Amino acid sequence: MREDEAMSKAKVRGIKFTVILRKEDVGGYSVRCVELPGAISEGDTKKEALKNIKEAIELYLETWPDELKRIKKKKEVVEITV
Repeated sequence: MREDEAMSKAKVRGIKFTVILRKEDVGGYSVRCVELPGAISEGDTKKEALKNIKEAIELYLETWPDELKRIKKKKEVVEITV
């Protein structure tokens, strides 16, 4: 692991992200991160999909480190019915 990769991952540790996990009709699971629209992944099992999205989030933030500042701002998750 490169030094900059280790630093990037250390900055992300402890930050909670909201992910949406969906069972797919064709099998397996798709998962996406609400806070990072470009962070999407999949897996054959829930466990694999969640492991993969963690990696996708780390790679996303490694590519766009300024997003980390935006994410750290206070947020509120609200559900509505339409």
